[in-house]
This record gives sequence, structure tokens and C-alpha cells, in this order.
Amino acid sequence: MLSPKRTRFRKQHRGRMKGISYRGNRICFGRYALQALEPAWITSRQIEAGRRAMTRNVRRGGKIWVRIFPDKPVTVRPAETRMGSGKGSPEYWVAIVKPGRILYEMGGVAENVARRAISIAGSKMPIRTQLIISG
Repeated sequence: MLSPKRTRFRKQHRGRMKGISYRGNRICFGRYALQALEPAWITSRQIEAGRRAMTRNVRRGGKIWVRIFPDKPVTVRPAETRMGSGKGSPEYWVAIVKPGRILYEMGGVAENVARRAISIAGSKMPIRTQLIISG
């Protein structure tokens, strides 16, 4: 599972997601990419599930780049805790994804293999996604 080695602060505010992604929304490494169409928090487990699905599908061929990293801690309070006992401890990590962000890239494989692998990875995501092919 992905998580930062160290962070400056242990806990973060939730924040709000508005607008579109201005960073990481063009294909840089591969020829095929999976792009987010909705805003969401994507957990490290979901990122890893998508990566595994793509890797299993392409077998030995090609290369895969994961373009998002979970660097935001999400805290969870213990069950049946009374009000006013502070913020819970960090439980898991999420990547903040806005519309337009590239999630995964793939290169060095045939188009039909890439289409199948990326569609399977897209089904692991909690948001709507689309396949992009660089020209």
C-alpha cells in the first residue's frame, strides 16, 4: 500500500474539492492513459487495486506509470466515542483527484491490450473515468 515516508503534520483538515485539475492532466510518459472525470478521494487500496489489475492484464509487456500518490491522511474516531475527545488517529491515506487528472499511464503494448487493461483499472476506481490515447 502506498503512503508517505514522513509528513510535516500528522493530521490534515478535510478541505473541499472544487474546480478542475490544472496539474497532471496531460500524458507525459506512455501512450495510453486513464483520466478522472469526477472529483474524489482515491484511497491507497484503490490505487493499488487498479495498478495490480493493469499489471495482471498486460502480463510481461509494456510499462505502467501511476500518476497519483496518496499524501492526505484521513482520521477516524473510535466507535461509540463521546463528543469533545479530539480528532481521531490517521487511519488511511488518500489522493485528492479532481476532474481531468491522469491516474495511470501505459506504454509499450498493443492498443487492444491497453484498452482492456485500462478499462479494468477504471472499474476499480470510485469515479467515472475515460481512456485517452496520445496522438
